[in-house]
Parts: sequence; C-alpha cells; structure tokens
Amino acid sequence: MSFSSFETFLKSLNPFPVLGKHISKESYIPLDLSIHNTELQTVDVSSSSDLEMYIWQYIKTQNAKVAYGGYLEQRGIYQRSDYFNISQTEQSQQEERNIHLGIDLWIEADSPIYAPLRGEIHSFKNNTNYGDYGPTIILKHHIEDKTFYTLYGHLSLDSIKHLKVGVEVKQGEQIATLGKAEVNGDYPPHLHFQIIRDIQDYVGDYPGVSSAKDLEFYKRNCPDANWLLRL
Repeated sequence: MSFSSFETFLKSLNPFPVLGKHISKESYIPLDLSIHNTELQTVDVSSSSDLEMYIWQYIKTQNAKVAYGGYLEQRGIYQRSDYFNISQTEQSQQEERNIHLGIDLWIEADSPIYAPLRGEIHSFKNNTNYGDYGPTIILKHHIEDKTFYTLYGHLSLDSIKHLKVGVEVKQGEQIATLGKAEVNGDYPPHLHFQIIRDIQDYVGDYPGVSSAKDLEFYKRNCPDANWLLRL
C-alpha cells in the first residue's frame, strides 16, 4: 500500500482516545522539547526530576491536563544515554539518534491507557536500557485487510505482568497504566505512542528514535501518530 493510501485509510477510522474520553481535547497542549526550544537551556534535561518539573509547570500555566508532541522532533535529551549514542568521536552527526518517531503524551503516572482500535497483543517486553521504553506493549491491528502495529512505551510493570501474545484487545479496552521514572527508562511519566507499518523482526520493542541517516526509512514506516490521536 502506498504511503498516501495508508494515511487515507488511517484517517478514515474512528479511534478511541488512548488516554480515555474523560479528557477533553481542550485539555491537551502542544509541548516543544526540541533543541530549538530556548527555554530548555535553563533545564537540566539529563535529570528526569528537573525535566518533570518543567513539564508539569508548563501544563499548569497552560491550564491543561496533558502535554503532547514530539513527532520528528530533534531532541537533546538522548545525549545522556549511551543506548542512543556511543560517543561523538565514534560516530558522525548523521548517525546520532536524536529524532523522535512517536508522539509523547505527558501526564501523571498510573494514568490508564486504552486501545485506540481493535487488535491483539503482538508482543511485550521490559526494555531496561537507561533511556529506553521500560515496560512496552505492541498491538497488532488487522482492519479491512490491512495490517499495522501500534507501540505503547514507558508503562508500569503491572501493565505487562499477565499478558499473553495473541490475546484479542477490543477498541476502547484499557491495556495499561503509565509508569514512574524508576521503571520507565528514567523519564517524567508519559506515553510514547507510535504507529509502525512493518514491525520487521522486532518483539516487544521497536526504534522510537532515528538518526538523520535513517530518517527517510522511518518516516515512511512510522508515520505521524497524530493520524490516530487527532490532537
């Protein structure tokens, strides 16, 4: 299926809000965590507590409940972790993984997460690298003879305790809760939501951050998650 056809198909669906219907769209506010946000120059983004303080203060001053954004955003936060970058002396700027492929929804820990569409449990895993997803669930969706996947990262440990691969998930069913920094890769609580066209050979994991060198592939394989979030 062509990229434009896939976009048209996803936009024709009627997804359930991943954070639930109890949060109105007026309660969401865009958040810029890119290297171009000069406000972050005074924030220690390597500290989850400092970054959390900045995000929650931003949400409060905007009279919002959720901050969201990040698709194809170039971020400096990943420089703190060897998982994303070996060292600047060993790789070129083109190979540095710092371009975000999903959309982040910043909200309190333990917030419920819901399936936007019917599907099944494809895989799940606790990705424990520093700066990684932590507990992660991937759903497989087969709708109108089309198959694709959605990824949910930075969950609570309880979210993956009793899962079984292949189990059916109904649209609007709660599938998880958000984790705290201690288990979610050391980030302020948030959901990393990502659409994946071809899961390749990944199980319970899929790259959520790209280098500039690989970006064209990932832009086509991981289109804008807002096609389903509708924010």
